Amino acid sequence: LGSRACVHMAAAAWGNGFLNALLHTTNTFSLLFCNGNAVDQFFCEIPQILKLSCSHSYLREVGLIMFSLFVDFGCFVFIVVSYVQIFRAVLRIPSQQGRHKAFSTCIPHMAVVSLFLITVMFAYLKPPSISSPSLDLVVAVLYSVVPPAVNPLIYSMRNKEIKNVVW
Repeated sequence: LGSRACVHMAAAAWGNGFLNALLHTTNTFSLLFCNGNAVDQFFCEIPQILKLSCSHSYLREVGLIMFSLFVDFGCFVFIVVSYVQIFRAVLRIPSQQGRHKAFSTCIPHMAVVSLFLITVMFAYLKPPSISSPSLDLVVAVLYSVVPPAVNPLIYSMRNKEIKNVVW
């Protein structure tokens, strides 16, 4: 990819994230709460906040979540298409060592992205009947703490000196 395409993709991702956060934040501040304002977690997750709402304006939030899912699905498709292109390029590398080096970077990254996406989808799409405070907490920690913590470890494992220390 050229630098111009990378700048456009980064700007689109940041713009989408900002718009999504702005829409959810403004809607959350318009909700009425009849069950108090204490959330049973250390994260102020949208599903947890919706449980406290007593007004029918939560339907707007459900609509926003559906809109976010639509946009996120588009991002997911873009990620899949990007990885297909990356794998096609890697498979064209003539040397076995070059392919191995490229795959050793791509596969762990895909594992982290998959962990993040699966836990986020589970957190937001699970039926309320299987919801419990402890399960919600575990899922929130999984998608907000584990991927950022694992990412530097994955990239540092490419350094031979760090690999030797770990082994």
